[in-house]
Amino acid sequence: MSHPPALRAVEHDAATPASQPSGDDEGVPVSVRIRERVRQAQRRFHANDNIASFIEPGELDALIDEVQGQMAGVLQSLVIDTDSDHNTQDTARRVAKMFVKEVFKGRYIEAPAVTEFPNVERLNELMIVGPITVRSACSHHLCPIIGRVWIGVLPNEHSNLIGLSKYARLIDWIMSRPQIQEEAVKQVADLLQERMQPDGLAVVMDADHFCMQWRGVKDMDSTMINSVMRGVFLKDANLRREFLSLVQAKQKA
Repeated sequence: MSHPPALRAVEHDAATPASQPSGDDEGVPVSVRIRERVRQAQRRFHANDNIASFIEPGELDALIDEVQGQMAGVLQSLVIDTDSDHNTQDTARRVAKMFVKEVFKGRYIEAPAVTEFPNVERLNELMIVGPITVRSACSHHLCPIIGRVWIGVLPNEHSNLIGLSKYARLIDWIMSRPQIQEEAVKQVADLLQERMQPDGLAVVMDADHFCMQWRGVKDMDSTMINSVMRGVFLKDANLRREFLSLVQAKQKA
């Protein structure tokens, strides 16, 4: 069955840049072209999914242009006079760039390059990394989520080890998407488990949610703390207590 023109899959000629659609794709919004590639691959594109592999060179700039146009419509619907208000004349462009290039960039770019090195010394003691500051946005209201993450790792002789700064880079890649905290912690754990293959992995996140502080009940004191435990952290209560007690001590420091 053929798709209507607006949903036709993209088939660029090798000589045609992605930013200049060819033939049937001319005039089709870049978001529609990207979405159709994802659907053709039968992949999800939820708010906290990464879709970088479906974006062609030049399309992120085109996506910013498209989001700018849509954001200008939102400002108009909010009855904001962006023509004479000097404070909001460029707001649509600023917001579009912020969403695509900054706060939601983890959806649109590939995972950061991370050098992994073998566990030559066969380290098998508990390692704790943190606190790492995390910033995201609640996928319900797009309000900020700001908090801290601690990582506990029990490596084995076959584990891959990564540099300290690389934990922050990988976690930022996960968090730079619209998230809910419960799913974000699981995504962080899945990524680190895949990269390192340790005997045990623990992730704890403590975060403020501006969807509670800025709107709704406007509770300024509540935070959410949740965790994911894998491998020996699930089986060994003493190891789990050691990790959690060290995290709690760091929180109070």
